[in-house]
Amino acid sequence: MLQVCLNGPRGIREHHHLPVQPPDLAAAAAQSIAAGAEDIHVHPKTPDGADSLDATTVAAAVNAIRAAAPGITVGIPTTAWTTPDTSSRLDAIASWTVLPDHASVDWHEPDAERIAQALLKRGIGIEAGIHSGTEAGEHFAGWPHREQALRILAEVVDPTTTGATATAETLLARVRPSSTPILLHGRAAGAWPVLRLAEQQGLHTRIGLEDTLLLPDGTIADDNAQLVTAVRTRAAHG
Repeated sequence: MLQVCLNGPRGIREHHHLPVQPPDLAAAAAQSIAAGAEDIHVHPKTPDGADSLDATTVAAAVNAIRAAAPGITVGIPTTAWTTPDTSSRLDAIASWTVLPDHASVDWHEPDAERIAQALLKRGIGIEAGIHSGTEAGEHFAGWPHREQALRILAEVVDPTTTGATATAETLLARVRPSSTPILLHGRAAGAWPVLRLAEQQGLHTRIGLEDTLLLPDGTIADDNAQLVTAVRTRAAHG
């Protein structure tokens, strides 16, 4: 499965085609799915580009994407920076009127289990975010309901071309063995080497403007769809 991550926590000035508002998210989603993406991860944002878990903001983003890409699963993050504290995040999740198909929970953050339980209670799938260089893997392994997670989102935070692959291999060794599917992805200059490793190991993959602004040749991508196309084209040519 290839997931496209449409925007991430980036600011609106970081890329000329970074989708922020619902119409732009809809267009980016439709174009990315047409290019070969199979799942969508999006950060709902306020008009000024700030990440938000507000019910109205989440509903607008998810509804726009589903209208443009019917039948495609849509996920959002529940990262700590999106709200002032855990109680605010729990209140936000309880207030959602439109539910995403899945949501990521970063297991190195405080109260990850409480956030995950709130999502499960609402019938939302969980991507268990396990960052390299943290104790997240051990924390997740100790969660009694870990088998209910949709997938492990193994996130390589090393942004370098030379170090990301080795960091990814270390991270995978820490989350394995696991019966839960694994999506492995990197960031910045490490995004493409880590994606190549994920392909070689038959894992789920991810690409998009959240993870990198660059194509494999180092040029700036026009948009999310061009990044997805680059993945599919490379796979077709071995």
